[in-house]
Amino acid sequence: MWASALIATLFVQTVSSFSSMALPLLGPPLMARSGLSPESIGYVSALTSGGISWFLACGGPMLGHFGAVRSLQIGLACMAAGLLLMAQPVGLVALLGALAIGFGCGPNTPAGSQILIRTAPPRHRTLIFSIKQAGVPLGGAIAGLAIAPLVQHHGLQAALWTITGVTLASILLVQPFRRRLDGGPATAVGGHWGRALFSPRVFLRSLGVLKAHPSLPLLTALGASYSTLQACLMAFTATYAVTRHGATLAEAGGIVAVMQFSSMIGRVLMGWVADRRGRALRHLALQALASAAAVALLLVAGSAGGLALYACAALVGFTAIGWNGVHIAELARVAPLPLVSDVTSAASLFGFLGSIGGPLAFAGLVRWTGSYEIAFLSAALQLALFGAISFLVLGRQGRAGRRATQGEVE
Repeated sequence: MWASALIATLFVQTVSSFSSMALPLLGPPLMARSGLSPESIGYVSALTSGGISWFLACGGPMLGHFGAVRSLQIGLACMAAGLLLMAQPVGLVALLGALAIGFGCGPNTPAGSQILIRTAPPRHRTLIFSIKQAGVPLGGAIAGLAIAPLVQHHGLQAALWTITGVTLASILLVQPFRRRLDGGPATAVGGHWGRALFSPRVFLRSLGVLKAHPSLPLLTALGASYSTLQACLMAFTATYAVTRHGATLAEAGGIVAVMQFSSMIGRVLMGWVADRRGRALRHLALQALASAAAVALLLVAGSAGGLALYACAALVGFTAIGWNGVHIAELARVAPLPLVSDVTSAASLFGFLGSIGGPLAFAGLVRWTGSYEIAFLSAALQLALFGAISFLVLGRQGRAGRRATQGEVE
C-alpha cells in the first residue's frame, strides 16, 4: 500500500512541478510578448502562489468531499485549464491562467500528506515524505531541460500546448490508484465544498489548527521563510542568468535543471538523515544558515560563469530547495492524525504567502536598486535570521526542559 501511495503522489507532484515551472522558464518570451520587463515574471509567480494559497486556505472541504486522489486529479485539470489560458495573448486572461495553475497545485501537499501518513512505515516516514517531495525538483529539472528546446524548435505557443497535453494525460494515468488509495465514500461535508472556497470562516478555521502542537508555530514560520527564498530562486534564476550572465534560454534552463536535480538529491538525503538523527526542527534551522551561505556563494563565485555558476547552483539547490520533505514530514508527525491534512494545509498556506510576497518584494528591489544581487542577498538574509531565531528558541526550550526535569528529581 505504501509503495502505491508513494508512486501516485510522486507522479502527480512531478507533473505538477513540471507544468508550474513552465512559467518562470518561459518568463523572458512570455513577458516580451506582453510588452513587459523581464523581472515582471515575479508578479506572475506571485499570482500562481496566490492560487495555491487559496486552495490551502479554503480547499479542505473539497478534499474531504472528493478524496485525496480525486482532488489531485481535479488539481491537474485546473492546471491544464490555466495553461490553456496562458497560451492566449490577452494579458488579463493569462493572469487568470496563472491563478488557475496555482489553485491546481494546491492539493499536492495536503492530499499527499493525507495519503502517506496513513500508509508510510513510521521508521521510514521522513524519507518517504522526502522522496515524494523530490517530485518538485524532479519536475522542475525536466522542465529546465525540455522547455527551452521546445520553444526554440516549435515556438512559445506549441510549448504551452505540449505542457497542457502532458498534464491532461496524467489525469488518466493516476486513475488506477484512486479506488485503492481513496477508499470509502465521500464525507458529509461534500455539499458545501463549493461555498467553502469563498468562505472567510473556513479560512479562519483552517488557521486555528496550528495551535494543535507547541512546535507548529515555529515550524510554520521557518517554512514560510524557506518558501520565500525558494520562490525567489525559482522565479528569477533563469532571468538572472540571461540578463546578468548573458546566458541563452537553453543555458538558463540547464542551470535551473542542475539546481533542481541537486535539490532532488538533497531532499532524499536530508530525509534519510532526519529519520536516523531525529530533531528535525534543529536540522531545519541549521540548514537555513547553510542555505543563506550557499546563495551568497552563488552571487560571488558564480559571477565567474561557466562551471562555477553550475556548481554554485547545485549547492543552492541542495540546501535552499532541499528542505521541504523534512518540513512536511515533521508537520505530519506532530499533528493529531485526524488533522494531518488541515495542519499541512495551514502551515503550507503561510509558506505560499511567503511565495507571494517574496517575488513581489524581489521584483520591487530590482526595480529600485537595479541589482539582482541585492535582492537575492536580502532573501537569503531573512532565512538566516529565522534560522538563528529557531536556534535561540530551541535552546530556551531545552533549558526549560532540563530545569523541569531537575525540579521533578528534587
